[in-house]
Amino acid sequence: MSIDLTTTLHHADSGFEIHKVVVGPVDNNVFVLRCTETGESLLIDAANEHELLLELAQALNVRRIVETHGHWDHIAAIPAMRDAGYSVGVTTEDASMLDSYDEILEDDTIIEVGRLKLRTIHSPGHTPGSMSFKLEGAPILFTGDTLFPGGPGATKFPGGDFPTIMRSIEDRFYRVLGDDTLVLPGHGDDTTIGNEKPSFDEWVERGW
Repeated sequence: MSIDLTTTLHHADSGFEIHKVVVGPVDNNVFVLRCTETGESLLIDAANEHELLLELAQALNVRRIVETHGHWDHIAAIPAMRDAGYSVGVTTEDASMLDSYDEILEDDTIIEVGRLKLRTIHSPGHTPGSMSFKLEGAPILFTGDTLFPGGPGATKFPGGDFPTIMRSIEDRFYRVLGDDTLVLPGHGDDTTIGNEKPSFDEWVERGW
């Protein structure tokens, strides 16, 4: 039974679509960014339920996979996806969390998805190698577990650091991105930079 792409379509604008499925025991968001001019796509976080993700990837002509970070709940489908021929990219700092990968993601580089350009933004704190992805020319930011509605991602796990994640949010997001930027996190609902920015000092005060 083929996947119904009308149910996975999450956001669309001129030149691109974003598809979303929620998978696994902790409800991970998996996003697929698709260039509507060429039909080529990229999948963000091969989290879980590999059979569903393989079906989605085939239906949307996914060419490669990038990981926002290396925590277990974001990488469970990687072995099956690699076995199916998909290249997986992760940062150097988080690469040791994966059993296998194909490429290293570096900060401030462009990933081409058809005619779309996705810019990498190293945003450590949740993990040392956490990476976010900004769609060039559109107010779209994939934040993984760095920024959610209501605050930063957890920093209690090994390698996590609260002051570091807050610097990432302030310097890499708030200082350079518009308030209308749509934030697509690794779990839960969307938000915007403008919705979250006024709460920054409150988050610093509470310490999480």
